[in-house]
Amino acid sequence: MTKPAKLNEDLAQALEGTYPELAAVRERAEGEPIYLVGGAVRDLLLGRGRADLDLVVEGNAAGLAARLGSEVVEHDRFATAKVRLDEHEVDIATARTETYASPGALPDVEPASLLDDLARRDFTINAMAVPIDGEPRLIDPHGGREDLAEGLLRVLHPDSFVDDPTRALRGARYAARFDFELAPVTAELVKAVELDTVSESRREAELMRLAAEPEGARSLALAVEWGLVEAQPGGVELASSVDSLLKVAPWDGFADRPQALLTAARGPVGTERQLSGAQPGKPSQAVDLAREHSPVTLALARALGAAWLDRYVAEWRLVELEIDGDDLIAAGIPQGPALGRGLRAALRRKLDGEIDGRDQELSTALEAARG
Repeated sequence: MTKPAKLNEDLAQALEGTYPELAAVRERAEGEPIYLVGGAVRDLLLGRGRADLDLVVEGNAAGLAARLGSEVVEHDRFATAKVRLDEHEVDIATARTETYASPGALPDVEPASLLDDLARRDFTINAMAVPIDGEPRLIDPHGGREDLAEGLLRVLHPDSFVDDPTRALRGARYAARFDFELAPVTAELVKAVELDTVSESRREAELMRLAAEPEGARSLALAVEWGLVEAQPGGVELASSVDSLLKVAPWDGFADRPQALLTAARGPVGTERQLSGAQPGKPSQAVDLAREHSPVTLALARALGAAWLDRYVAEWRLVELEIDGDDLIAAGIPQGPALGRGLRAALRRKLDGEIDGRDQELSTALEAARG
């Protein structure tokens, strides 16, 4: 069982210290009830600092957004708007209910009360609210605070994953991020999730968010364990190795981490395995092997054992000539394949430490171009 979380008891102080921009929202409320909801409330209780700032208004979200005076991006279908306050992005939504025409379809929405709005959410820990006006108090109709304290993820109703199967992937994100477990009934419901009812683009977008988590490898491992993602043999372990690799120099920032984790888990990785078995004898041979491949492919190959790629990423790929094609043209080499042949020959010899300086580069390139 997950260790119970210690929750923040001073909600008022946490709210004021974490989201000072809410003062501007209060000033422009014009009597409409406005609530902080979702992950922001959850993370306040956990003492984790800022989260995405989501507000629900029992009124007109677009009207409130316009009164806040920044550029407004509206989404009429979902009765939502997005604004910027003090350099922070704020999502504002009209309190609403959602109905689903078919499993996995985008919802149809209707204005409703705050309690109706909370009842449509994914997990109890995300179905809490705090009014931003007056003395802060927790509105928790579904027992989210208790589940938060116990480290449990619990859906609000039995059809939650039927309505939106991507909620199960979100569950894997939260479970890894907070080290939470699924409540028993929710764990049973996950077994019946059918992600195929969701469009491929939505599935992939949710998987990319999952892999982008700080604990992306753990999130993927849970998604595989729950039967949501099919992994190749050894894919979960490879994803974990890639995750560790891309957090340290020289690999940090080199490859798209979410894409690399997904590729590692789902495969196939035939090219990466071939690279991992290669043993280039010279830097130029290493560069010839590596430069045709994507950063993701190279990261996977390194995780599979291609240690020579460390020097490729840190040093060899950055080596450049002091000369260029214009220098060869000025020396009498015509436009055409000979230019590239000459420059490549000079770069190989420079990589291998056989030449040094502009004059030697030019001499080597001209000899290869004329040859």
